Amino acid sequence: MNASSASALALENVTCTFASRERGQARYTAVRDTTLSIAAGEFVSVVGPTGCGKSTLLNVSAGLLQPSLGTVSVFGDKLKGINKRAGYMFQADGLMPWRSALDNVTAGLAFHGVPKAEADARGEEWLKRVGLGGFGDRYPHQLSGGMRKRVAMAQTLILDPDIILMDEPFSALDIQTRQLMENELLDLWAAKRKAVLFITHDLDEAISMSDRVVVLSAGPGTHPIGEFVIDLPRPRDVAEIRSHPRFVELHAQIWGVLREEVLKGYQQQLRRQDHVE
Repeated sequence: MNASSASALALENVTCTFASRERGQARYTAVRDTTLSIAAGEFVSVVGPTGCGKSTLLNVSAGLLQPSLGTVSVFGDKLKGINKRAGYMFQADGLMPWRSALDNVTAGLAFHGVPKAEADARGEEWLKRVGLGGFGDRYPHQLSGGMRKRVAMAQTLILDPDIILMDEPFSALDIQTRQLMENELLDLWAAKRKAVLFITHDLDEAISMSDRVVVLSAGPGTHPIGEFVIDLPRPRDVAEIRSHPRFVELHAQIWGVLREEVLKGYQQQLRRQDHVE
């Protein structure tokens, strides 16, 4: 059995090349020859320098972007078009400001033709699960940043996707709210153990939540350069686990691989700024 048939999600030798906006450069390769798989029930985080192509891999996994080369497989079947077995939680919450929290949560169910009474009942249940019972009639502008993230999480998970794709979903939150949201996500994930591909630039977040952490190189042509099994006990509290001796050891190992790539990425950003100026 090959990796793609054994995995919930498998990227094999994926390359993504785009037309470049840089002067004197016709094409830009964001991702090159990348192979990555996530097993059913596995929580995998991808870390790398800013702008290295992490979100590109997520968009390929969602079927929002077709790779220039390589294949994407979902539970052994080659992905064609949108990945209908995946739910996608973006960095921005993406809530519709004219819809209440409940109507935002149930938007996907309505799109799939679920009767309103059933959709509303399921939506209310999900609002309770994410700690927002009684807030269904509030609009996004009446909710805090953390509350909007809870609505967005319920909006994604209510559809019961087999694969959950998350693009730095908590990066805009303060540290206390962020840790609360991370723990809530882990609790919800533990209940059904779906495959998760989690993009983050925060190494502490990646280690504290994941079964495995994949490190990407600086771009252009980003690709995995390290993979680490996170053998910390579960269930985890993301704040408490960071004082665990094994966490400290893993952090040092992964940072040893990531540090040079972060510095490369920073230098590339400075050069791009110089070109713009």
